[in-house]
Amino acid sequence: MSAPPARGSTARSSRGRALPPLTAEERRALLHLARLAVVARITGVAPPDPASGEARLREPQGAFVTLQLDGDLHGCIGMVDPVRPLAETVAHCAAAAATEDPRFPPLLKNQVEQLSIQITALQPLFEVHDPAEIVLGRHGLVVARGDHRGVLLPQVAVEHGFDVEAFVRETVRKAGLPPDAISRGGAALLAFEAETFSEGTPGATGSGPGSPLRSRGATG
Repeated sequence: MSAPPARGSTARSSRGRALPPLTAEERRALLHLARLAVVARITGVAPPDPASGEARLREPQGAFVTLQLDGDLHGCIGMVDPVRPLAETVAHCAAAAATEDPRFPPLLKNQVEQLSIQITALQPLFEVHDPAEIVLGRHGLVVARGDHRGVLLPQVAVEHGFDVEAFVRETVRKAGLPPDAISRGGAALLAFEAETFSEGTPGATGSGPGSPLRSRGATG
């Protein structure tokens, strides 16, 4: 799956303060909030209030919300930068993934029962000075230059057997930049850690969020 352009600016920084891991209860609350936000968007009812709930969920944090139907991607929207509280980010991205991902038609009411939701909560970005710093399966990548940005989530490298060079190359491609954009300077290579969790669908198949291989007109 391919993640559409993330919203907001991408700051170059050293490793920021790591946020505490989400508890099982907090993960369930976010997944429930995401589903309520999807239903509200496609039915026209009042959206849920993301301001209520645990204090941890009110901390600013970036996140991606991925929607799957029978294991196939049907929307993925994210915000890389921590510009909103996590609960608000998840609610916003879930609603947007249901109706605003340009690669897919808006989700229909009768598809809600077949829907599976996955959330990836991002830790702060840090600039990569040496590709050896990248740990496959642990780090996601962002390549940014001007208005161009590509994002691949940590699970992508493992799912597609990428080595570090291929992982960086695919992220550059997602950004719509030439292959030498980083080596020639001007493009920032950043990384992040993340927690990924989902409602789960037994027996479901399909690529994880952020994958560049099963998209339709993916942008980055």
